[in-house]
Amino acid sequence: MIPDFVYRSANWTSKKAQSIAIQILASGPVPRHVGFVMDGNRRYARMHHQEVKAGHAEGYVALRRVLEICMQLNIRCVSVYGFSIENFKRSPQEVEDLLSLVEEKLLEICQHGDLLDQHGVRLNVVGNKSLFPPRLQEAARKAEEMTAKNDKAILNLCMPYTSRDEITTAVTDAVQEKLDEGSPFAEISEDDIDAHIMTNARGSPPLDILVRTSGVKRLSDYLLWQGCEDAQIQYTDGYWPDFGLWDFMPILLDYQRKMWSN
Repeated sequence: MIPDFVYRSANWTSKKAQSIAIQILASGPVPRHVGFVMDGNRRYARMHHQEVKAGHAEGYVALRRVLEICMQLNIRCVSVYGFSIENFKRSPQEVEDLLSLVEEKLLEICQHGDLLDQHGVRLNVVGNKSLFPPRLQEAARKAEEMTAKNDKAILNLCMPYTSRDEITTAVTDAVQEKLDEGSPFAEISEDDIDAHIMTNARGSPPLDILVRTSGVKRLSDYLLWQGCEDAQIQYTDGYWPDFGLWDFMPILLDYQRKMWSN
């Protein structure tokens, strides 16, 4: 049997190495806004012979880990794809498990938003929340309210969300704004729509990096407006529950290399 002090020593060494790596990364250009497609939870669960809901639960553990890393790097804004509108097409049991997990995590924030409060993070639940059951809408409202005064960083939890819905809503709101101003035939500009994009309206800076885990190379209707200009799109092979600093590090180094070469 390996003595406990060996495990403790290995854990300390690992944490020390991560701390040094974060300090080095933070000394270079740091993205203001990073988006994540947290893909691979279901495949992770199957690989470990677990129920699908266990994979989603591990995905939220990974989200906490990655958010901590981002805050240590002074990344201003993190957006994560928490629940797609398309997810409602999954089996009723998986949808219920997902919604229950989301509600549980939002209520945890309401009880003790430790990580968010510790780093001054404001939570935005971004999406068509009217599609959620009333209990989940209320949990989202409370969680946003609890963190509303935090002003150091932003976490956009995109759910239930698709870019098509976001852009459609932004166009509708821009048109309504013109009508309210008494200009029924006024031209709607790109800037008008941009001002009503949900993440922009909540104070998020432009998207710098979009990361998708699990090796799947598609955008899945996520942050399409935000990613249409200068955002760097990065794909990584590992499943989201396994994602950590050493997976994120080459993505950040590539971002810094491109920034330095401009």
